[in-house]
Parts: sequence; C-alpha cells; structure tokens
Amino acid sequence: QVTFVQSGGGLVQPGGSLRLSCRASTIPNGDFEMGWYRQAPGQQRELVATVTTSRQTNYADSVKGRFIISRDNSLSVTLLMNNLQPNDTALYYCNMQVGSRNFWGQGTQVTVSS
Repeated sequence: QVTFVQSGGGLVQPGGSLRLSCRASTIPNGDFEMGWYRQAPGQQRELVATVTTSRQTNYADSVKGRFIISRDNSLSVTLLMNNLQPNDTALYYCNMQVGSRNFWGQGTQVTVSS
C-alpha cells in the first residue's frame, strides 16, 4: 500500500501561481508513473500532468504551457502552476500508477478567485 503526503494549494487570484508537492511513502519495484489529477465540483476526475521514472511528461491540453511537473527524487513530485485561472479551481489529487494499479493522495484544494 502506498500513501502520500500532499502540500501546497490554497487560494490565489487569477494570473497567480501555486506549487503542489507530493511525497510517496514507498516506491514499487520497476517502472511507475506519478502525477496529478483534479476534480471540480460536479465534474469527473481528470488528468492534469504525469511524469514517468524516466522523466517523460504528459500534460492535459488545458494546462500545457502553464503547468510544469517535475520529479524531485524517486519519492516526490512537484507541480508548479502558473497563470492560474478560475476554471483551474478543483481538488487536486496526487497519483501513482503501477501497472494497472492506482494509488491516490487525499486531495489538496486549489481555488482561483478574485
């Protein structure tokens, strides 16, 4: 079982920046992917960005050019979010995918409002 400690998030004005961090309790053997997903009220959970063990990244079209995901070390991943907009408001979840298994963090609220 993998657990996570998430930090960051909060309230920011449109155009502002926030940083989310996630640290896993353990890492599995072999390749795995870590990343961030988000869920707005009344919406389905959606991909934000992921990074593999070889540091290949994948971004949702809606955040390309604004968000940067990085693998700090084997246990930690950071999401830098720039030029935040009101439609970025959501609960952000850290995720680890190992094969077909998914492990989720507890969620961190990001609110973009003036």
